[in-house]
Amino acid sequence: MAAAATTTDASPKYRAPTDFHPEIPQLSVSENPHDGLRFWQFMVAGSIAGSIEHMAMFPVDTLKTRMQALVGSGSYPVPNVNVRQACKSIMKNEGAAGFYRGIGAMGLGAGPAHAVYFSVYELCKQFFSRGDPNNSVAHAASGVCATVASDAVFTPMDVVKQRLQLKSSPYKGVVDCVRRILVEEGIGAFYASYKTTVIMNAPFTAVHFATYEAAKRGLMEVSLDIADDERLVVHATAGAGAGALAAIVTTPLDVVKTQLQCQGVCGCDRFSSSSIGNVVKIIVKKDGYHGLMRGWIPRMLFHAPAAAICWSTYEASKDFFHRLNGNPDN
Repeated sequence: MAAAATTTDASPKYRAPTDFHPEIPQLSVSENPHDGLRFWQFMVAGSIAGSIEHMAMFPVDTLKTRMQALVGSGSYPVPNVNVRQACKSIMKNEGAAGFYRGIGAMGLGAGPAHAVYFSVYELCKQFFSRGDPNNSVAHAASGVCATVASDAVFTPMDVVKQRLQLKSSPYKGVVDCVRRILVEEGIGAFYASYKTTVIMNAPFTAVHFATYEAAKRGLMEVSLDIADDERLVVHATAGAGAGALAAIVTTPLDVVKTQLQCQGVCGCDRFSSSSIGNVVKIIVKKDGYHGLMRGWIPRMLFHAPAAAICWSTYEASKDFFHRLNGNPDN
């Protein structure tokens, strides 16, 4: 998912995250030609990093979806289900494979979405900056445009992914799910949660950046040597803490998104309106305010290690392209 991009004091080697997934380092291709990478190589590196991040953490995402989809299921409030109970239920009824149901949809959506994000971000940044690489307003506007575009690409596959993750999902696979949604609900069903997704990513990124910068400054004060060298551990640790806090704060919107994407499937409610207020009202009425926080633990556990996974993969991809180019000035 995201919000506006921002500039940081990070060195060119390790940059602060940008908008679609706050775990991915900020790219400044045009401002840093000495990085030795071409535009398409940054885009590919980001796509690889984002795909591996999501697929590596997919079992945790499945737990989150199962717990959030319980909200509004049936006519009465559902009993509280913790992470251990959800994990035990999946293992008992479906085996380890149950944690990976729908991973194909994630693989198909994450790569293209990241490619769209980076390409739109760089094009918009060039247009809005008007030759000023330090124009933070241009970076923010570019981040918003990139978020809207990338979420438009990712949301349909996110719908398919979440429906496949549900317990006793009626779909045989990605193709069957796409076909049945189109036939039974129309193309609009793929975008029922689009507005919620875009709105959710704004505060997520805002909280992430504020926490990231505070945590990074704190870590630098603890160890000046690490700060001077811009060690990866500083960025990974700060990013993990920031991602965890941002995930907790935006969990209510994520619950709304899950409910909209899974409506009418496996006993989940079907909503007369896709407005956030309407969905929140129904959830609170049936399950209380705590229903808006279902799945916050796996959501936090997902975003905390995501930064380390994405950064390490991103840097490995960049190193590969550096060797491929054979010239750091390319």
